[in-house]
Amino acid sequence: MDLSIFTFIVVGFVAQLIDGALGMAYGVSSNTFLLSIGVPPAAASASVHMAEVVTTAISGASHWKLGNIDWNLIKRLAIPGVFGAVVGAYLLTHVPGDTIKPFISAYLLIMGIVILVKALRNNHKEQKVTSHLSLLGVIGGFFDAVGGGGWGPIVTTTLVARGNNPRLTIGSVNFSEFFVAFSQSIVFVITLQMSQYWQIILGLLIGGAIAAPLAAMITKKLPIRALMIAVGILIIMLSIRTIYMSFT
Repeated sequence: MDLSIFTFIVVGFVAQLIDGALGMAYGVSSNTFLLSIGVPPAAASASVHMAEVVTTAISGASHWKLGNIDWNLIKRLAIPGVFGAVVGAYLLTHVPGDTIKPFISAYLLIMGIVILVKALRNNHKEQKVTSHLSLLGVIGGFFDAVGGGGWGPIVTTTLVARGNNPRLTIGSVNFSEFFVAFSQSIVFVITLQMSQYWQIILGLLIGGAIAAPLAAMITKKLPIRALMIAVGILIIMLSIRTIYMSFT
């Protein structure tokens, strides 16, 4: 890896600002960048989630303190999410990187489109929907591990789109994400040699930690819809580039 640690600090900082503003996309943003510069899929996902263990712990604790928590929602998401994450992480470490990279980039491309569509939608009728939460947790955890991100875009987007309270949804999904990220990290540590990627992990961690306390303040002033559109377009472009490079 010929890039300096400062590059990954910047990536972690920007990704955390995006996540703080949107309630999602830390993993999707940082993993898309890591894949685009040639980091193997398993190593990219592992690095992102090992850094996320700290950032999600801070975020989850903050939401708990602020009362943005629905414990029933957490119980029905966290355990299935951990199961899906462990299965996804194990699968990712046993499939050749060059084989799976185009598929992961295609998934990230879809996530970019999801973020764009969410930004362009104006209608939101609040209602509490609790059906199929366990299945949603399993799917979110699995694709979060395989794609290096997606827990927020899949779970948060689905619940909010179905009418759940956005504040409680974001807080509960972020709180649950700690357990999802932690379980994936254990699998990656057991199955991968992570010492060679210490610069990526440390850089993402430092950048994310610096940005975490700033994100809430910046969120109040940023035009969220415009930011979501910009993030969606960036993820789409980088994913298309990675898919193109995989076949050339």
